[in-house]
Amino acid sequence: MTKPKAKEPSFEEALEKLESIVSKMEDGDVPLAELLTQFEEGSKLLKQCESRLKEAEIRIEQLKVNKSGEESFEAFQTTESDD
Repeated sequence: MTKPKAKEPSFEEALEKLESIVSKMEDGDVPLAELLTQFEEGSKLLKQCESRLKEAEIRIEQLKVNKSGEESFEAFQTTESDD
């Protein structure tokens, strides 16, 4: 019998778990085997967070409306530079 697929955590839950993993790794008190396991989990969580952020960016682009009330599909502008 196959194990049912676990529900993905919300963005906030994934980010919180990812921050916890990073904190433990930075402390340096984690055994190598556990470090590798946490690194793998952190990589998966990072991909989930990036995917959710990209989805949100697309939704924001689709929801923009210009001044005359017509839909306007403008590119999403971030405050970060691409340097």
